[in-house]
Amino acid sequence: MITKDSIQSAYCFFHQKWNVYARSKMDWQKDDIVCAISSYADSMSRELYEEIAEGKADFLHDYSTFANDLKTAVGRLEKRLESYPSTKE
Repeated sequence: MITKDSIQSAYCFFHQKWNVYARSKMDWQKDDIVCAISSYADSMSRELYEEIAEGKADFLHDYSTFANDLKTAVGRLEKRLESYPSTKE
C-alpha cells in the first residue's frame, strides 16, 4: 500500500532537487543530485517507484534521461497528491 506520507516525502525531495538541477550550471552539482535521487529511488517504496516509473527501465538511474525522468516523477507525484482530498481545519 502506498501511503500519502511516502508520496509527500518523495514529492518534496524530488521537487527540491529538480528545482536546483534545472537551474544549475555546475556539473558537479548535477552529478551530486543524480546520485542523491538514484539512492533515494533505491530506498523508496517499491510500489510507489514502480508506479511513477510506469515500467521504464532505469527510471531515475540513467544519466542520459535523468532530467526528463526527474521532471516526470515530480509531475506524477504531484498528480498523485492531488487525488487525495484536502483537509481543512
